[in-house]
Amino acid sequence: MFDVVIIGAGPAGISASLYTKRANLSVLVLYSGESNVGEAHLIDNYYGFPGGIAGKDLYENGIEQAKKLGVEVKNVEVLGVHPKEDETFMVKTVEGNYDTKTIILATGNRKVKPNIPGIRKLEGRGVSYCAICDAFFYRKKKVAVLGNGKFALSEAEELAHVASDVTILTDGNESPDTEFKVETRKIKEICGEEKISKVVFEDGEEFELDGLFVALGEAGAGDFANNLGIIQDGENIRVKEDMQTNVKGAYACGNVTGGLLQVCKAVYEGAVAGLSAVQYVRGKNEVSK
Repeated sequence: MFDVVIIGAGPAGISASLYTKRANLSVLVLYSGESNVGEAHLIDNYYGFPGGIAGKDLYENGIEQAKKLGVEVKNVEVLGVHPKEDETFMVKTVEGNYDTKTIILATGNRKVKPNIPGIRKLEGRGVSYCAICDAFFYRKKKVAVLGNGKFALSEAEELAHVASDVTILTDGNESPDTEFKVETRKIKEICGEEKISKVVFEDGEEFELDGLFVALGEAGAGDFANNLGIIQDGENIRVKEDMQTNVKGAYACGNVTGGLLQVCKAVYEGAVAGLSAVQYVRGKNEVSK
């Protein structure tokens, strides 16, 4: 059981890890892929770098700093975050699960929405972005998952406990290694009036279904927020001044909270989230004594 698990290794997540580790908590940082800051060619408006610094260098320096302090950092894809009955959390990854007293979401907002005709119109009417949230409504019904990565397979496994029929739709991409039925043809459009009724492939063939779950790329902060019942304002996670969400022990910082998308804001919010998590864990430990 970790005191803190932080998802994201950009400026917000690493900042949070430094403050929680210095408070003598057990800290795990999980990340996969590049941070938004790592994609910046040159950052020349951040304090302390008169000649600017490449985003990739700033990103890698932050991870190295956390490791030198003793923070455990793992490059692994996170599939989901789930609340437990004792008000702790379970973080599911492709390599195993981790239990933690607090969770800090600092992934940036990476939700991928496909540009398929008809899909936006049917969001909330058969098109969903969260299997854990909506699987219940598709008991003994035919559903499909749009995607071909490990996130998509995880969503399909969740749905398999409820739905009568689950198919993976890759929309022209490579088929994953799975026992689920897979359809690799390119999708032309998503159809339905009051609710989704079918997917039409580019060759004109139709695939009838009751629900479509979008799981492209990797899970992001919005997906984790949905898992936990965290309130969002559009694409952004709603937080209080101490960076805590509406869920006790769950914090968010950086680009996931919206506003100024700058390194300085991410570092500040990471520090606040980290210090808030420290106080929460210490209070929880006192109660358990």
